[in-house]
Amino acid sequence: MSVPTPGRPARGSRTGRPIMALLDLLGRRWALRILWEVRRGPLSFRTLRERCDGMSPSVLMQRLRELRDVGIIELGADGYAASVEGRSLLHALAPLKSLERPAPEGMSRDLFPPRLCW
Repeated sequence: MSVPTPGRPARGSRTGRPIMALLDLLGRRWALRILWEVRRGPLSFRTLRERCDGMSPSVLMQRLRELRDVGIIELGADGYAASVEGRSLLHALAPLKSLERPAPEGMSRDLFPPRLCW
C-alpha cells in the first residue's frame, strides 16, 4: 500500500486533496495509536510495539515507514518520536480528548461511542 500523497487519488478523494491524503494515512490501522504513543518523547521499536498492545512487527514497521515518509514521525538516536509536524498534528487533535467519557457502570466501553458515554 503506497503512502497517500496530495495530488494523487486517496481514500475518499479522487483529486487527492491534501486533507484527504492525510485522513487516508491517519485512518490506517494503528497510525494514530503510534502517533499517540510517541507524544511524550522517543520510544524504541520494542517499547512502541509493547505500548501498541503487541501489534505485529511487520505492521508496526510499515506504519512507521509511512509516517516517516510524510514527516510525522522521525527516528533519532533515542528511538521514534513525533516530528515538529507530528507535534503540530497532536496539538490539533488534542481537543478530541475532551470527548472522552467513562462508560456507564457495568457496560463495556466498546459499546459506546465517546459522545454517548457519560
